Amino acid sequence: MSKKEEKKHDELENVAHALTASEAFIEKYQKQLLMAVAAVVLAVLAVLAVKNFYLEPLEIEAENEMAKAQTYFATDSFNVALNGNGNDVMGFKEIASEYSLTSSGNLATAYAGISYFKLGQYDNAIKFLSQFDGEDSYFSTSVVGLIGDAYVELGQTEKGISYFEKAASADNKVLSPIYLKKAGIAYEALKKPEKALESYTKVKDNYPRSQEAADIEKYIARVQK
Repeated sequence: MSKKEEKKHDELENVAHALTASEAFIEKYQKQLLMAVAAVVLAVLAVLAVKNFYLEPLEIEAENEMAKAQTYFATDSFNVALNGNGNDVMGFKEIASEYSLTSSGNLATAYAGISYFKLGQYDNAIKFLSQFDGEDSYFSTSVVGLIGDAYVELGQTEKGISYFEKAASADNKVLSPIYLKKAGIAYEALKKPEKALESYTKVKDNYPRSQEAADIEKYIARVQK
C-alpha cells in the first residue's frame, strides 16, 4: 500500500472512530440530550408565546391609552393628561406604571415628566424624565434639555447647565444651539461671563444658520464688557 493510500486509510479510520465515539456518546446520554433539546424548544415557544399573546396585545392597549391622554396633553390639560379623569382616560403616570414593559409605557414616562414640568412640579418632572430611555435622538435630546430646565427652575443652575451641555453635545443643528444658548444664559446668572462666552461663541461658529445665531452677537457683546 502506498503512503498516499495509507494516509487515506488512516483518515477513514479516524472518521469511523469519531463516528463510533459520537454514536456511543449519544446512546449513553440520549435521555439527557433529548431533555436538553426539549428545554430549548420549550424556551423558544415560551418566548414566542409571551411576545405574541402578552406583549403585543399589551402594546396595543398601551397605545390606545396613550392616544387618549395625548388628546388632553395637546390641549394643555396637563393635569388630566398626567393623572387621567377617573373614568375613561388613564393618564401618563398610570400608563407608565401599568405598561412599563412596552415602548408606549416608556414614552409615557417622558410625557408624565413634561406634564409635571408644565404644572411647575419640577422634582417630579426630573424623576419621570430621567426614567425615559429613548432611541429617537431628537426627542431624547429634548428630554435631557428639559431636565436641565427643571434643575434651573429649582435653583440648581450648575446641574442644569450640565444637562444643557449634554443635550448640546448631540450636535443637532436645531437643538444644540438652543441648549448652548441656555447654558450661556445660565452661566451669566452664575456670574461666569467667560464660560457664557464659550457657549455663545459655539453657537456663532458651529451653528451660524440657526435661529439662535441671529442675535448671538448681542449676547457675546454683553459678556465681553
